[in-house]
Amino acid sequence: MRCTLLATTYNWKEALVAVLDSVRRQSRLPDEVIVADDGSRADTREALLGIARDFPTALRHVWQEDAGFRAASVRNRAIAAGRGDYVICIDGDMVLHPDFVADHLALAEAGSFLQGGRVQATPAYTQKLIDGARPSFSPWMAADFAAQHGDERRHALRWPWLAKRKARGAHAGVTVMSCNMSFWRDDLLRVNGFDERMEGYGSEDLEIDVRLRNAGVRRRRLKFAGLAVHLAHGSRAPVDPEDLSLPNNRILHETAERGTTRCERGIDQYLHEYRQPPPDLRVAAAALKPSPASGRGLGEGTQA
Repeated sequence: MRCTLLATTYNWKEALVAVLDSVRRQSRLPDEVIVADDGSRADTREALLGIARDFPTALRHVWQEDAGFRAASVRNRAIAAGRGDYVICIDGDMVLHPDFVADHLALAEAGSFLQGGRVQATPAYTQKLIDGARPSFSPWMAADFAAQHGDERRHALRWPWLAKRKARGAHAGVTVMSCNMSFWRDDLLRVNGFDERMEGYGSEDLEIDVRLRNAGVRRRRLKFAGLAVHLAHGSRAPVDPEDLSLPNNRILHETAERGTTRCERGIDQYLHEYRQPPPDLRVAAAALKPSPASGRGLGEGTQA
């Protein structure tokens, strides 16, 4: 199967460079990487062009105007632009284990999608990874194993045999995070992707999870495989899915109550625009004169 790795980003190019460095070292490269950019400054594209010069697989950049947090729409654009049969979604602050892509593909099954986890790096370890260190996964790594929505110490181990057993179990877990999920593209098209009514932080991943399951696509748990380190940064306040004062949560509850399978504002509005995939940045980078600047150390960045 052909695989698309989709990475969202917003104005933190240093983290994105560390993520893409971990993609270089994958034992099974994705067939394309699409950076889904929710309105970053021009320096993110400049960093991507520096990376693209010797990147080992197709690297594409899908950008939308900065109009607030719109992860749903930029992911939809990137899914429409992709050509992989299978789509792995990560965020631009997830540094990957070398077998991350291989694990997702090995455990992919028709009629289901995979939900993985993340190990939370400490601030000091985050800086080391941004400075170029390679991640080392173990129960003794420099991680905050008590962090909310982070994996436990034992889940920092990669045991493919146990991961296979977990993925076949009836218990799919309760945590849903789009920073480590994978889907068949046809299933995403069937439910029309992420619901773009959901703007601002929170719950767009919970909502597509409900619609997929309403459509008969089973969520399967990915533990002891598909490992990744989440870089530490300032975080928004946790969103309580039960807080119905938040517009996104009202949409989430409506989806659950009505058994909705397909959203109205989704991927289909971009399929015509991306009849042809976006250019491979390796082509544009090859046309540029060599520059002493590489992806790393190109200045300060912020994470929203």
